Amino acid sequence: MADSKPLRTLDGDPVAVEALLQDVFGIVVDEAILKGTSASEKVCEWKEPEELKQLLDLELQSQGESREQILERCRTVIHYSVKTGHPRFFNQLFSGLDPHALAGRIITESLNTSQYTYEIAPVFVLMEEEVLKKLRALVGWNSGDGVFCPGGSISNMYAMNLARFQRYPDCKQRGLRALPPLALFTSKECHYSITKGAAFLGLGTDSVRVVKADERGRMIPEDLERQIILAEAEGSVPFLVSATSGTTVLGAFDPLDAIADVCQRHGLWFHVDAAWGGSVLLSRTHRHLLDGIQRADSVAWNPHKLLAAGLQCSALLLRDTSNLLKRCHGSQASYLFQQDKFYDVALDTGDKVVQCGRRVDCLKLWLMWKAQGGQGLERRIDQAFALTRYLVEEIKKREGFELVMEVAPVLKERMVKKGTMMIGYQPHGTRANFFRMVVANPILAQADIDFLLGELELLGQDL
Repeated sequence: MADSKPLRTLDGDPVAVEALLQDVFGIVVDEAILKGTSASEKVCEWKEPEELKQLLDLELQSQGESREQILERCRTVIHYSVKTGHPRFFNQLFSGLDPHALAGRIITESLNTSQYTYEIAPVFVLMEEEVLKKLRALVGWNSGDGVFCPGGSISNMYAMNLARFQRYPDCKQRGLRALPPLALFTSKECHYSITKGAAFLGLGTDSVRVVKADERGRMIPEDLERQIILAEAEGSVPFLVSATSGTTVLGAFDPLDAIADVCQRHGLWFHVDAAWGGSVLLSRTHRHLLDGIQRADSVAWNPHKLLAAGLQCSALLLRDTSNLLKRCHGSQASYLFQQDKFYDVALDTGDKVVQCGRRVDCLKLWLMWKAQGGQGLERRIDQAFALTRYLVEEIKKREGFELVMEVAPVLKERMVKKGTMMIGYQPHGTRANFFRMVVANPILAQADIDFLLGELELLGQDL
């Protein structure tokens, strides 16, 4: 970058602040939003790490830089970043760019408040509860509790901690000394946060009993019951079952009603990790995939995935009405949660969580929902299913395509370096590496699916 006069501080200069931010917002709109969601642009501009370090000039200096340099840095950051809103970005379970959700994210960042007390976040305390109430209603509950968490992994860990506390409340004070050997159960297709959570909470990864799944990736309830009986015979105390609605690799939906029956017979906490599939509850056509979810004790749901609400937007929903969250996590910090405030202190929700500062994650979903309505979001879900069916039918028609191909890593490297699209791949059991197609972006069209298939053919024509 060319040297120029360093940027003086903008403190106390509203005109300069406005001018800078208008320029930055202009760059964001042009480069990240318009170009970043255009099928005629690249998904990414791939560079090897050492070259990228040089292009970004990452080292932090003692002297500030000019406004022109700062604006150019904004352009550079966007240019070399992956455009996850691009219609040909299929790499993760999140994608797309909803403008109303983005507006909510911009407002959230601008206000820069923490979601722990009504006095500093009055709008968002009330808004969060209304959004959580709506999500609980879609699950099938007319009461309950909940909180937005920093990701679905934390939501799952919260559920494990709550289940443990409910059965052994002394563990909050006495720790692991208050516990017998515990066992929790989940399928081999579960998200890895279940195992991580067991390690993080001191249960140990050996406490996780892996239940068999069928050929479609769904938990087998009969094997769940067998595993519970086996754990008891070995001296462990079963306390939780974690089912999955929308597994990470195969997108499978566990048979929740049958699993709930097993949990009821054995008196176990029933958690549903619906981080990916929870949004299907908005679709009258497809919500049957989650039949039985209303029988769960807790549900993890990430609207930043299938609904494209933007990272991060992860809800933990509870059927409990006994203030379990606060009893489990609360510590009554006197400098935040004074009991003699001039308003209803039940509105101070910060003691429900293990965090102190907590970002506002409800506004983006609330604003998007206000704009789209439940019907608009339902159409978004139905469109994702329709495009998935279209993709499957088109694959069947094309020679040289199978559901599992060993060439995935080679094709992945070629597409990323070319920048035309991005798809994730992984092995599964005895299957070789294959592409995991994530169809969620609300601006996806059949033309993008056709391009994807054609581009795969082009990239792999010599293989």
